Amino acid sequence: MRLRHIEVFNAIMLTGSVSAAARLINITQPAVSRTLQHAELQLGFPLFQRAKGRLTPTTEALTLYPHIERLFAQLDEVQRLAANLRTAGDTGELRILSVLALSYDILPRALKAFREKHPGYAITVESLHSPQIMSALLLQEADVGFAFSPAVHPSLTQETLADSRMVCIAPKGMLPRALVRNGSVALHDLVDRPVIGLDSRDPVGTSLSQACRQAGVGFQQAVVTVQTYHAALAMAHHGIGIALVDGCTARSADREKVDVLTLEPHIPVPIRALRFAARPDSVAVRGITRCMREAIEQAGP
Repeated sequence: MRLRHIEVFNAIMLTGSVSAAARLINITQPAVSRTLQHAELQLGFPLFQRAKGRLTPTTEALTLYPHIERLFAQLDEVQRLAANLRTAGDTGELRILSVLALSYDILPRALKAFREKHPGYAITVESLHSPQIMSALLLQEADVGFAFSPAVHPSLTQETLADSRMVCIAPKGMLPRALVRNGSVALHDLVDRPVIGLDSRDPVGTSLSQACRQAGVGFQQAVVTVQTYHAALAMAHHGIGIALVDGCTARSADREKVDVLTLEPHIPVPIRALRFAARPDSVAVRGITRCMREAIEQAGP
């Protein structure tokens, strides 16, 4: 099938008639009919059954259509990418993506410092999960992304800004006083405690699972499993269970409600800046990356 055949086929599937399909793609009804006939002739089987002005898709058409839908979704991505390339030279705009854990404290600190040096930039910030950040960067829908995950695509580069670590957030009274006074807790100390589970697909959740296997520790079934670290922190604030989160999220802990303890063994949580490799860094991207690094240093452990 040629691209014109596919366009006409999709329009008829969406509208159910030749006349409506012609209006949708802005061509004449005879042109739609001729194109459909050519497509069916080339394929060697009918795509629609004709009855009282309506076109009913055949079994073959219904089999083809999911593939056609995916093709049009890919075409939409191409159009979005082309639009983004048209505006890529606008140095007055900075588009930032960040995981939620960095959006509460670190990124606002960095943006404040950045705007003092670059007040003319229009800045947009969106908080997403790591896979969504990488997908948007590949489509050039953003200039830079900040995440814990490593760049898993060859078209992305990564720069490690700092090495955070996992921290234990326990509701007041849930852990023995001796552990709290010590300021540190080991994984095996949490075996019989209610622990808030992290999504196994999450990079921090994956690191935690690996550390547990290496230490021969298995937690009881998670009382709640969450997708964001701040959700885990909120559960700890309400006394539901112990949250094991990154150090940036731990900075938002309410010390009147929870105890914040160092977690052993050391489970690193690198903070990374991700960028599209084929696109040179702009002044703005270099600036916000530098401000992020400084904000992490200023925030302290």
